[in-house]
Parts: sequence; C-alpha cells; structure tokens
Amino acid sequence: MDASPLCSLATVSPRGRAHINHMYFAWNQLFEVFWISDADSIHSRNLARNPSAAVTVYASNQVWGRPDRGIQLFGTAGVTRSAEPYARRFKAFDAEANDLPCYRFRPRTLKLFDERSLAGGTLVTARVTRTGLEWVKTEVWT
Repeated sequence: MDASPLCSLATVSPRGRAHINHMYFAWNQLFEVFWISDADSIHSRNLARNPSAAVTVYASNQVWGRPDRGIQLFGTAGVTRSAEPYARRFKAFDAEANDLPCYRFRPRTLKLFDERSLAGGTLVTARVTRTGLEWVKTEVWT
C-alpha cells in the first residue's frame, strides 16, 4: 500500500453506474483507506447514497512482462471525523486549515497479486478482520 500515494476509488451512482476517482490516500494496519474530498464531488455524493466501494492500489511505473504487484479492496466508505492517518502520511497536510471532510473506507475482503513473491497470475483473496487477514482462496491464472 506504500507503493503509491495515489489509489483509485470506485463508487456506484444512483442509477447503478460505476464511477472511478483517483486520489491521494493514507491507510492503517486494518487496510482501512483514508482521504480528503469535497462533499459535493461525484464520488462523495455517491457514497452518501450508497456506501459500497472498491479501492485499488498499485505502482503505476510497473512494466508489462515483469513481475507486478497490487491490491484490490472491497467494502464500504463514508465520512469520518479523524484526518490523523492522512496527516501522518502527508506531512505538508494542514489538518487545522482543512475544511474538507475526511473519508474512511473499511474493507471486507481484499485481493492481492504479488508476482515477486507468488507465482505469476496468482491472486490471493482474504477476508479482513479486526485481528488481521483470514485466507479465503488462491486463484492461479495460467
């Protein structure tokens, strides 16, 4: 998750259409994702109506044909009170001067691919619990 300061957030519109947004983010040991955003942005309005969301993080400088890695998270998101994780990651962020809401994404499951550590085409799915990750399945695409 530290491989990139940016992530992609997918939300669902009122008509059931997908919407994606790129944003700076912070995260914690429970794989929760935190960001700052305008409450009137499309993704923020979508979350106010439907908290279902997905997040993906990967280093955008990866090269096709070489070992890749990234993570996909599936869960829910909404406004939270604390911008502390965000301020911890981005030292120049001034929480006192910030007037935008802070959001928190809480993952239920995640999919990890790490071709440096695992075989190519391998996806590991895990459930996110308060005590850590719980393996669900491993898929191998050849």
